[in-house]
Amino acid sequence: MVQSLNAKVDLVKDGTSFTGLNEYGKIMIGDKAFEFYSDRDAKKFIQIPWEEVDCVVASVLFKGKWIPRFALKTKKSGTYTFSAKNPKQVLRAIREYVHPDKMVRSLGFFDVLNNSFKAIGKKRQKKEKD
Repeated sequence: MVQSLNAKVDLVKDGTSFTGLNEYGKIMIGDKAFEFYSDRDAKKFIQIPWEEVDCVVASVLFKGKWIPRFALKTKKSGTYTFSAKNPKQVLRAIREYVHPDKMVRSLGFFDVLNNSFKAIGKKRQKKEKD
């Protein structure tokens, strides 16, 4: 079994990790790190110390009524995406250790479309000027 980084655990919830294939397990939030442990295989785990977390990105739908997934962007290792049974409770627990300014919403579907149309318009204007 893997040794936990946390000395005190604040929250344990069922969750899913979206790294490669979906992996079901437990999300553990404690005083030193965010941890995910697989239900099936004890060798599959993710431990992210709070000092390593750059920002937390949440996918928010229906004006905050539904949060299907959230991601932890790290300074060195990349982005880890998770979902939880009760994501609002998990994000509130994360907010105790990550500054609220580092917790952001991801762009919605229409925001991405709007940005792409603006980029296309800027390219056309640049071509017309040249």
